[in-house]
Amino acid sequence: MWLMSAYASTGLAARLSGVFTGNMASLSVGELQEMEVDRRGESEESGDDETRRKSINGDVDPNQPTATTKEESPVDMDTITLDPEEEDVDLVHCRIGKIEGLEVLQKAKTLSLRQNLIKKIENLDSLSALRELDFYDNQIRKLENLHNLTELEQLDVSFNVLRKVEGLEQLTRLKKLFLLHNKISSIANLEHLSGLEMLELGSNRIRVIENLDSLTSLQSLFLGTNKITRLQNLDALHNLTVLSIQSNRITKIEGLQNLINLKELYLSHNGVEVIEGLENNKKLTTLDIAANRVKKIENISHLTELQEFWMNDNQIDNWSDLDELKNATSLETVYLERNPLQKDPQYRRKIMLALPSVRQIDATFIRF
Repeated sequence: MWLMSAYASTGLAARLSGVFTGNMASLSVGELQEMEVDRRGESEESGDDETRRKSINGDVDPNQPTATTKEESPVDMDTITLDPEEEDVDLVHCRIGKIEGLEVLQKAKTLSLRQNLIKKIENLDSLSALRELDFYDNQIRKLENLHNLTELEQLDVSFNVLRKVEGLEQLTRLKKLFLLHNKISSIANLEHLSGLEMLELGSNRIRVIENLDSLTSLQSLFLGTNKITRLQNLDALHNLTVLSIQSNRITKIEGLQNLINLKELYLSHNGVEVIEGLENNKKLTTLDIAANRVKKIENISHLTELQEFWMNDNQIDNWSDLDELKNATSLETVYLERNPLQKDPQYRRKIMLALPSVRQIDATFIRF
């Protein structure tokens, strides 16, 4: 059976948040009375556990090898036994170099070919019943030969060497598309995927948010670790609930006025100086602006549904700024470490007094 742990977290609200290089909360072994927790800031549905530990928003060290050893010699497909009755086919790390001989898998609904040596998508035309297809961690250079897989709902071609988004025109049933950690330079050729609900393009070479107008069903958009300088062209995404654009080059919060259903916004590791432009985003439950250049907490008193607020690694120095959060009566988690405020000996106590609903300050739970 295809191991589905990587795709188990369909409820993202409690699983995605700001986790940063040099700022990841780790479990403290020595402190028996205090627990520390860590959070993840990008799509957790693509990749294995080990890769996710090293990857924040697709931010994987390019000098570190992926799980597959690329020097391995490919095996002959004749040596692999295939069960024609199997619906969930798992061919992970089998050193497959070429896709062939899979015609017998007529009943297959899911096919995992992750961590192999595949360079070309081919010979899948007969597998028209496939719902999920996984090429994570191969050597694929082009999205091609997928036109017959019209029932496909989930496609993962993360950690390959793609340079373009293409060849998906016939996949009109696609709901989840993972293209994390490739060499894609632009968002394009997605106009036929009107039913797409999740799009993961983290850790690529994208500079502009564009060509998303037809994706009106999109609920989650992950664009972390690219080269994006501006929040724009998001107006058509009325159903978007999760937007992650960490580790880019954003300097201004803007262009979010139509995202009235947005619940989680991740903007850590950018160059934002002012909290603004969130007037219409009243459903936000998670706001992550960590590791920016913000000097003042402002313009968020209307975010009454806020549950998590990440503002660590900024320049906050005035305790009165916490008044902006007093209307968020369900606020449970606040990160303010590595701001000038933290130098105050009463740092934790003052946060607790100002925000009595909070149950976690930085990485540590409050003990009652």
